[in-house]
Amino acid sequence: MKCEAMRKASLFTCLVLFCGFVQAQDLTGIWRGHFRSNNSFDTRGEIDDRYKIEVQISQKNNSFEAVTYSYLSTIFYGKASADGFINSSTKKVVLNELKLIEVRMVQGTAIRMTYYLKYSKLGNEEFLEGTYISHDGVDSSSDSKGIVFLHKVPTSDFGKEQFLIEREKEIEKEKHRAPVTAPPAVAKKNPATKPVAGTKAPEKKSNTAVKSSKPKTTNGVKQNVPNAALKPSIAKTETPKETHVPAIVDSTHKIERKPVPDLVVPKVLANRKNELVKTITVSTNEVELRVYDDGTIDNDTVSIYVDNKNVINHAMLTDKPIIVKLHFDDNDDYHEVVMVAENEGEIPPNTSLMVVKAGDKEYEVRIVSTEQKNATVVFKFEKK
Repeated sequence: MKCEAMRKASLFTCLVLFCGFVQAQDLTGIWRGHFRSNNSFDTRGEIDDRYKIEVQISQKNNSFEAVTYSYLSTIFYGKASADGFINSSTKKVVLNELKLIEVRMVQGTAIRMTYYLKYSKLGNEEFLEGTYISHDGVDSSSDSKGIVFLHKVPTSDFGKEQFLIEREKEIEKEKHRAPVTAPPAVAKKNPATKPVAGTKAPEKKSNTAVKSSKPKTTNGVKQNVPNAALKPSIAKTETPKETHVPAIVDSTHKIERKPVPDLVVPKVLANRKNELVKTITVSTNEVELRVYDDGTIDNDTVSIYVDNKNVINHAMLTDKPIIVKLHFDDNDDYHEVVMVAENEGEIPPNTSLMVVKAGDKEYEVRIVSTEQKNATVVFKFEKK
């Protein structure tokens, strides 16, 4: 459901999820995030053009029931009941909205929306993200395209639905249900091992060799064998070297990361694990990064480092973007951006969305950082 330019609202009529997971993947739970139209990107960064969404799903076997919410401040709010099923052959999930339960809007009409999402997991965090297409059966000019992002969260902004509560209780019972064990197999006797009548069964030989406890002698004289373990060890001391950032090979993208400029590495980067999330190649000299909360404002606070230099210090993630600009040229064609979690908010871990604007191209990067692990995004400049 959506309201665009205070004149129209959409109803989730069909939500199609292209999921990169096996059929056993259970979508039961609460998914929250946002969607926005491709033509609504605010280049000034003064307003948040994202509509928030929440989907509650109760999955059982290949089918499920659900409820959907869409909202944008006081302009629009809508809630609808839904159901759906999983196609086991295509691994797609179809969510059909059945009935509009509640809606509040300034003005507008209801239109259909279809979402195409992909499932991914980063650590223990689960995501559904992709694109959507809205369809207006009356006015095709009202059709729009955009991007959507959902993050599985433990709590709801609207309260957990009863059908979800009941399904979660069933899942909990299934986890504690005693597994059915098969009766122990009876070992069959091998007739080949039976002794032939009138013969004596062969005696078993021991494989244990008896070692002599007597010391070795030469011409009757005991030989003293020096015991190396009794020698005192002398620890070598080395002068600590200066800390530099080595080249790192990313196993996911198979790209060798260049070392960042030779600066003193901040302790928060040197003492934590720096995990490469994504490598983005751009062809424009100016790149703008916007960092938002991931749909749930829970007091997450971050610092941002560019090439070991602190550019954003202890900023709270909200629905207003934190903006960082990168410059590239032939002599400066590589930047490493590190997101540091200063805390993990009310709902650990620290999660955020980075929107990258590079000329006419746009990228979105999901960021998950903790007090033990930083998230790194590498940018490379290549001319067209």
